[in-house]
Amino acid sequence: MKSDYEIAQENAIQPIANIAAAMGLPAELLVPYGHYKAKINISQFDEVKIAASKLILVTAITPTKAGIGKTTTSVGLADGLKKLGKNVVLALREPSLGPCFGMKGGAAGGGYSQVIPMEDINLHFTGDFHAITAANNALAALVDNFRFYNRGKPEGIKTVLLKRCLDVNDRVLRKIVTALDGPNNGIPSETGFVITAASEIMAALCLAEGLTDLRNKIDDILLGFTFAGEPFTTKDLGVTGAITALLKDAILPNLVQTLEGCPALVHGGPFANIAHGCNSLMATKTAMQYGDYVITEAGFASDLGAEKFFNIKCRKAGLQPAMAVLVATSQALKLSGGLAENKMMLPDIIALSKGLQNMERHIAILKTFNQKVLVVLNRYHFDTEEEIDFMRNWCHKKDAAFAVNNAFALGGEGALEMAKAVVDICNAPLAPLQFTYDLTDDVETKIKKIVTKIYGGKDVVLYKKAQEMIKKIKKLGLEHLPVCMAKTQYSFTDDAAVSGVDGNFKIDVDDLVINRGAGFIVAVCGEMMRMPGLPKIPQANFIDVVDGKIIGVS
Repeated sequence: MKSDYEIAQENAIQPIANIAAAMGLPAELLVPYGHYKAKINISQFDEVKIAASKLILVTAITPTKAGIGKTTTSVGLADGLKKLGKNVVLALREPSLGPCFGMKGGAAGGGYSQVIPMEDINLHFTGDFHAITAANNALAALVDNFRFYNRGKPEGIKTVLLKRCLDVNDRVLRKIVTALDGPNNGIPSETGFVITAASEIMAALCLAEGLTDLRNKIDDILLGFTFAGEPFTTKDLGVTGAITALLKDAILPNLVQTLEGCPALVHGGPFANIAHGCNSLMATKTAMQYGDYVITEAGFASDLGAEKFFNIKCRKAGLQPAMAVLVATSQALKLSGGLAENKMMLPDIIALSKGLQNMERHIAILKTFNQKVLVVLNRYHFDTEEEIDFMRNWCHKKDAAFAVNNAFALGGEGALEMAKAVVDICNAPLAPLQFTYDLTDDVETKIKKIVTKIYGGKDVVLYKKAQEMIKKIKKLGLEHLPVCMAKTQYSFTDDAAVSGVDGNFKIDVDDLVINRGAGFIVAVCGEMMRMPGLPKIPQANFIDVVDGKIIGVS
């Protein structure tokens, strides 16, 4: 089969104005970025149209290190629904340069199930990530400048909470010391970087419904505490307008297309293991305003991205999803069943059968949110008919709908079984969304409910730093905020080497991070790093420019 790059290059891409016109988008709302991508300058939403749209979440079982194909499945489902004559819009996250140059490579789908222009989307795109990085780091510089000129004063900043960010995987920046070599360079401090996808500015932008809402969220960002013990925010610093100015265009959703001409809104990019893992509310609501069916995804598995999609994003915006698609691969199931990574592509019904315990847990997670579930096998060429029949029969016995996705090899045509199943499920009455916890619960109770109801664990252990932060959260009156768990994506536990399917585990919470502007509390579990590192041989070794064209980003 041809490479993703070759497939994308051979496709007859349509002018973005044609895609916009076909989805009913008024020409005056389109802000072109060249011929094949654009921003949508939308400022008001039609809540009646949004309420009538069918929002479909694509999530997954516990993935392998190479992922599980949620984006490939999402794109394929959109193209499949389009082939059925449905008015469908796709709403996805933007890829980060960290994984793109690191372990995973690009994140625009694959094979004949891609969003294009693939190279642009995977790299600089419309500059949103750069704008978020610049806004975050400008704010950090302004905080340090304020500290420098107000040293020792009661209104001066004693403790800085905000960290700088960068859209790369760079382990040496996790913990650093700044302002060395003399007092004129500032106040020496122990600090560090997070990846841009984990920054509060990213989360605030993705949960804002317009520029005014974003401005309010930036106002509320807790930057640190003064020598008098009082909270210090962006509003106190007096620079909200400047930071908002850097994000004026970044708040607008980006419009591109699939290989088969389905409109795709690709906007925002928080990771689901260290942030809330969903594309922007602006993109989702725009898609729902113009699409009868909207396909979106949440990062990693249902215990991470889907949990945050429901408990944070949907709660905040009042969204009512129609159903959830749970993506599985035979490799991920066999890996969960105890098979070694170098053998997971080989036929093995026994390992597959053991791995289905993992899938059963993820189905149960989605049902706690009162979701109708379709299990989708993202098919690979080495999957046998025996294995597929085994999974289909297992789902039938568990009263779970099942379909095979072959969009990677066949595009929308290979997604028709999945698309037809989605239409059938969406025709059933909408089930009201149920949340894991109440906002009136205290922070520790919220975390415990996530651990017991979602992960299937026994309890939570709050370490000293987390306990101290709970005191500050109470003092600030922020206990009403939802919780965003920062946890490994490879297990239900906080240890990637332990599956946790048996439920015999506790979750260690090392720290709590107050994201008051974004509107949630981050619980950092185990040894979770908010700045990833690069693998021994990163994907950057294979990216190049040949004859003026970028290769190796797929």
